Amino acid sequence: MLELLEKTVKHNGLVLAFALVGFVMIVSMQLSRRLTFGRVHGSAIAILIGLGLAYWGGIQTGGQKGLADVSLFAGVGLMGGAMLRDFAIVATAFEVQVVEAKKAGLVGVVALLLGTVLPFIVGASVAWAFGYRDAISMTTIGAGAVTYIVGPVTGAAIGASSELMALSIATGLVKAIMVMVGTPMAARFLRLSTPRSAMVFGGLAGTVSGVSAGLAATDRKLVPYGALVATFHTGLGCLLGPSLLYFAVRALVG
Repeated sequence: MLELLEKTVKHNGLVLAFALVGFVMIVSMQLSRRLTFGRVHGSAIAILIGLGLAYWGGIQTGGQKGLADVSLFAGVGLMGGAMLRDFAIVATAFEVQVVEAKKAGLVGVVALLLGTVLPFIVGASVAWAFGYRDAISMTTIGAGAVTYIVGPVTGAAIGASSELMALSIATGLVKAIMVMVGTPMAARFLRLSTPRSAMVFGGLAGTVSGVSAGLAATDRKLVPYGALVATFHTGLGCLLGPSLLYFAVRALVG
């Protein structure tokens, strides 16, 4: 019986991955409700659990893909790949009402630009403070502060090492978790109550996962609007990171 179950799981890895994520979300939502009384959204807790499982998977197998290196959970690698990720991001746009989206106007564009450039400056400054003084290192880590996808893309384009790209991903994850946890707490101060305010916030925060989870804990109706603008950060950051931002840093530090 156990052998049959094991063979079934191995041949249906993607199904098991969905079941695993569903179970983690159930546990996370219960922890959010019972331990934090909803102040920390379940998505943030789920990401922390996911990071823990990835660490465990890497320790157990010595691999590079976290939990996906464990043969039983190989389907997690497919589920967490670019295909389904991009599908999920694009799907959020289908809930947006065009009339409301147009209200963001120039403010949304300015927020998008500021949300790309300011985190980059902060990330590059932190890299400088920790002893990374060359343009490639500062640009890669700074790009990671935009999103954890922009960091490795920029690093690969300008010849950064794998260690630097890993640091850029970690920087982006820390930012995403901070936005997730901090959004519900700061929602009243930021007046996150309308689609326009959500779009401006999404542009400034610039992390789809963090904005989506944070707004979900604030008002679920605002999620598509915040995610719509935040989604553009990946494309904009990938364009600016290895080009304009890199040359700007190189002009400053040589």
